[in-house]
Amino acid sequence: MANFDWHAERSDLDGIALLDHTPEGERIDLKAVRLYRLGRVREQMAHFGVDAVILSDPINIRYATGARNMQVFCQRNTPSRYLLLTAARSILFEFTGCLHLGEGLETIDEVRPAKTASFVAAGPGIQAREKAWALEMADLIKELAGKGATVGLERLNAGTAIALKDCGLRIVDAQQQVEMARSVKSSEEMKCVNASLRATETGVARLRDAIRPGMTENELWSVLHQSVIAQNADYCETRLLNAGARTNPWFQETSSNVIGENELIALDTDVVGCHGYYSDFSRTFHSGPGKPTEAQRELYKVAYEQVQSNMDILHAGMSFRDYAERAWDIPEKFYDNRYYLSAHGCGMTGEYPYLYHKGDFPDAGYDGEIVAGMTICVESYIGAAGGCEGVKLEQQVLVTETGIELLSRFPFEEELLR
Repeated sequence: MANFDWHAERSDLDGIALLDHTPEGERIDLKAVRLYRLGRVREQMAHFGVDAVILSDPINIRYATGARNMQVFCQRNTPSRYLLLTAARSILFEFTGCLHLGEGLETIDEVRPAKTASFVAAGPGIQAREKAWALEMADLIKELAGKGATVGLERLNAGTAIALKDCGLRIVDAQQQVEMARSVKSSEEMKCVNASLRATETGVARLRDAIRPGMTENELWSVLHQSVIAQNADYCETRLLNAGARTNPWFQETSSNVIGENELIALDTDVVGCHGYYSDFSRTFHSGPGKPTEAQRELYKVAYEQVQSNMDILHAGMSFRDYAERAWDIPEKFYDNRYYLSAHGCGMTGEYPYLYHKGDFPDAGYDGEIVAGMTICVESYIGAAGGCEGVKLEQQVLVTETGIELLSRFPFEEELLR
């Protein structure tokens, strides 16, 4: 694959890579954030006996280094940029023509051009490309980490992983090390989380103000998207805004459905916001012009009770199993349409841990410990099977040594809580 460096002769590149150096970052020590995150990954690599990792998930590359480039593109085109990380070296293989975006970061020792080992890049020559990619990478890993090194991989096409294993390296999955690293935030990192939340709350306020019967779900959802992108967010990860009958069951994507009068409108933000941090809270509104019905209020109050009750039991040192046992019991008429999780971790995206409902724990659950520094999103979806509408509510919190701190501050609807 041809490599281009259109920026090689430029003299104005100082700081160009620091795309997170934005006005809201003036009060955040982003260097400390990046170094903390890199240290967390290396700490977990050592803990699990992994000598090197090759990260190709753009979110994990950003977590480990702060390097940000074509996030969505790279999630479906791997490996088009990737990071080789050992205990002592960090080498970013950046997409062709984009090497300048990785320069200037203290978390990256070297930037090299990536050699994309995918069918779209190599065509019928894919196997030769994969073998050449693996041989080059294996030689580098052996130089940095020794022969027979244990290497953690993620999101590589199968041929590339097989070719790398054939080079004499021990291959393991990198998910556990990275997820465990990401699960605990530093105090400086929390400033990034809060900056993302405040920006998203501004967008949700604009969305709420824009609600008018007669507009489509797409038109309303675009208000949030425009606002968060203007505030240096990356993207909205999902399209979860629905009105009226399309609020039940949940997980119906935003559409051209026209919002009617006096309908419920349910929203899950799912915003990968400024500094790359996930802003994840849910709210349900009423379209007006009349007052909510008693049935709408019941749905809302039940969802609100679930969220508040489960927030109240969260604390550091609690096991995932204990949380499931103590969590709020969903009324039978709403159980079949329950949200698939009771709560989940949150950082640069939704992440470890997943906390399951008591009834789902035997089949889907796993145990672990809730620890201080985790950010947790407490979920509720309330809508009867076959019912007319449903309510989605969710709060984002930080687990502290003494309890929890509420992070998402957007108000609930007093009219629906009466």
